[in-house]
Amino acid sequence: MTSAQMPSTYNAADVEQRIYQDWQSQGYFNAKIEKGVEPFVIIMPPPNVTGELHLGHALQFSIIDALVRWRRMTGAPTLWLPGTDHAGIATQWVVERQLAAEGQSRHELGRDQFLETVWEHVRKFGGVIHEQSRRLGISADWERHRFTLDPGPAKAVRTTFVNLYQKGLIYRHERIINWCTRCATALSDLEVDYQDVDGKLYHIRYPLEDDPKSFITVATTRPETMLGDSGVAVHPEDDRYNRIIGKNVVLPIMDRPIPVVGDEAIDREFGTGALKVTPAHDPVDFEIGERHGLEIVNVIGLDGNLTSAAGKYEGVERNEARRKVAEELDRLGLLEKVEDHRHSVGHCQRCSTVVEPLVSLQWFVNLGSPDQPDSIAGKAHAAIYNGGIKVVPERFRRVYLNWLENIRDWCISRQLWWGHRIPVWYCSSCHHMTVAVEDPDRCEGCGAAGIEQDSDVLDTWFSSGLWPHSTLGWPEQTEDLDYFYPTAVLVTGYDILFFWVARMIMLGIENTGQVPFRTVFLHGLVRDASGAKMSKTRGNTLDPLELIEKYGTDALRFALTTGTAPGNDLRFGENRVEAARNFANKVWNASRFVISRLDVKSGLDGWHDLPAVEHREDRWIVSLLDRVTAEVNESLRNFEVGDAQQKLYDFFWNDYCDWYIEMAKLRLRSGEGPSPLPTLVHVLERSLRLLHPFMPFITEEVWQNLRSKLPQEGGVVESIMVAEYPTADQPRIDVQAEEEIGLVMQAIRAVRNTRAQLRIPAGQRLEAQIEANGMQGPIEEEAEVIRALSRLEPLHIVADGSSSKDLPKGVTLVVNPLVVHLPLEGVVDLSAEKDRLRAELDDCLKNMERVEKLVSNPNFREKAKPEVVETEEARLQDLKERRQHLIEILEQLAG
Repeated sequence: MTSAQMPSTYNAADVEQRIYQDWQSQGYFNAKIEKGVEPFVIIMPPPNVTGELHLGHALQFSIIDALVRWRRMTGAPTLWLPGTDHAGIATQWVVERQLAAEGQSRHELGRDQFLETVWEHVRKFGGVIHEQSRRLGISADWERHRFTLDPGPAKAVRTTFVNLYQKGLIYRHERIINWCTRCATALSDLEVDYQDVDGKLYHIRYPLEDDPKSFITVATTRPETMLGDSGVAVHPEDDRYNRIIGKNVVLPIMDRPIPVVGDEAIDREFGTGALKVTPAHDPVDFEIGERHGLEIVNVIGLDGNLTSAAGKYEGVERNEARRKVAEELDRLGLLEKVEDHRHSVGHCQRCSTVVEPLVSLQWFVNLGSPDQPDSIAGKAHAAIYNGGIKVVPERFRRVYLNWLENIRDWCISRQLWWGHRIPVWYCSSCHHMTVAVEDPDRCEGCGAAGIEQDSDVLDTWFSSGLWPHSTLGWPEQTEDLDYFYPTAVLVTGYDILFFWVARMIMLGIENTGQVPFRTVFLHGLVRDASGAKMSKTRGNTLDPLELIEKYGTDALRFALTTGTAPGNDLRFGENRVEAARNFANKVWNASRFVISRLDVKSGLDGWHDLPAVEHREDRWIVSLLDRVTAEVNESLRNFEVGDAQQKLYDFFWNDYCDWYIEMAKLRLRSGEGPSPLPTLVHVLERSLRLLHPFMPFITEEVWQNLRSKLPQEGGVVESIMVAEYPTADQPRIDVQAEEEIGLVMQAIRAVRNTRAQLRIPAGQRLEAQIEANGMQGPIEEEAEVIRALSRLEPLHIVADGSSSKDLPKGVTLVVNPLVVHLPLEGVVDLSAEKDRLRAELDDCLKNMERVEKLVSNPNFREKAKPEVVETEEARLQDLKERRQHLIEILEQLAG
């Protein structure tokens, strides 16, 4: 498109697909190895293979792409490697629901047929998320795309498992685990969401075996599990019970004797101070049971129903069993009392089913602890603690370290079919376990052919934990791995700091001896405009693709990331996208104005570097340009993407468009003095390059149009995305020009604010007198700007206030050191205006008092939602500012 064809309005739909295809066809996204030059590498957090783009993805990809485009423009070899995750539970659950709708189950299909059905689903929908991601304009190296079940990553998974097993760090053991009866699989501790729920606390009497008329009372929230009790535990120093430690009580309903044991883990203050011990169904009880050699009795099965060990309650669903057991205890006179009790209950993160703690044979990784420097956890702790990896924002460093300091071994086996199957084969003859990278055809112990592979798959986070190095070719020593690893930065949400980030650090160091990345950048979550979590059930979600259709990609990207701080949640509404679209239009319209003045290329020599800048206004805008250039680069180096964008927004809209272009228009009309065109072009072209990482499409479109009208300077560059990112190595800071133009702007704003406050029509010209007080030269030279932009006529400029005594009544504005007099007799009714403003001030003060009383009320602060408190605090601040403004106007009218 030539500049002559630039439409009057920017239509993103006409531009984005064409530009993206051009970028791809030119190979601009493809990373190249440049030996001796340090690369910038980001590995994409892999979205679920059958997922769809949501605002969380859009936020994350916008941040990453901004960093990638910036570093590419600085000249660094830059790789953004994309990929997708097989998402074990999530993908299997989707397919199982589809089968259920057809009246089938995976068990009816059998493992092989079910897996083929999942692969068909993946082949059909697996590319959707990345096609949608392309709509965001992301500059990922699509030729290097990886999938966690690709042969390369799959080999990395098996190699890691085998290596850890051979080191004795992977083991199989019966331990208590989190079990989801709906998903029918074990869950890691991180996959359990704890929610406070209203329940009951049941006080149950356990008769002493040698004295049936005496009881020990225990308190429990789950009476159904008492059927599997194998002991009662009390604190050994609890005077109420130490006499019966070592004796037996009779387990109600089951009528079997169980011992009373003394254990220091018991909280004497909770309930009765006596704890029923059910090792098969509670993690704390399991540990107590191990310490005291208590029997493990499984009374709840994998399906959530009671087992044969529960006697007459066999087959009863666990919640129904709770009711029935409580009723029988009451009939037996053994239910002392029932109290309301609010407590924390674990739920499956995927399906929200209440998690059942069960003893099960599972595979675990021995992580060790931070006080073991050579353990997996010890190395991962040291990587952050010693500064090998920087965490942004820094507050999450302590969160990570605290979690590692309390870590338990990682349960890595899942009772699913979709995923990386555990590479262990069991021999039916000698029962030997063969653990191998390649599928064996016989037992390595006895040579028999009768071997069968473990039916479980690995936790999805196990393969995801290898992502930074497995995607680059590990365990092979590839050229990509040698050059691009370790990566530069990981960008992800703080909500998966433990799920994924910690796993990558652990396994990256374990496999390669190096940290997987130098920096972890944690962004917040996208919430709705009121601060509530977005969810389809609440109906408060926004579809990023619909927003792109309506406002354009650049608007969505800019809206998601401008002004946001690392680690902070984002309140997001469509109004943010609309505001960002308005900014895109501002860029377009300002660019059209400049380009429309470039019909001939004469008079533009030196536009690229501006070797000589004479006019005060030119020196001012160039000084601000170099300031913002330095600040933006510094912000990006510190991963403050939102701050960088806010600075550019303020500079381009306020300084360049609202002020400099308006000043330049006056000079262009008058034709006096040096032409502003070279500076207009210079600042616009650099601003487009500064903005490109954040708004890639519109900046490319405008830049191409602009360059076609300019003399060839600064080298031949085909696209803005491979142009040099502006720096300010030798900043052209002009403090004097900034101060002088700043004073002119303050005077103009003061007059404009007064006009607005007193409701003086915009078209009505006002007389004014300015006392320069030592600034007469600059003010007289900028008189035409002040006159035109304030709509003043006539404008008198005097040296000082010696001639101001006889001025008619009006408003006196102090813009230190300037004093601006606006005679207003005959323009406004000053007496009436004072009355109106006093009434406004009274109303403002009443509202302030009401809101101040509300926000200082402890009851309101405790009970109201945080977003409501924030809204009222913001309202109070607005009222305070309004009060101050009204007082100032009244003082000016009084003067």
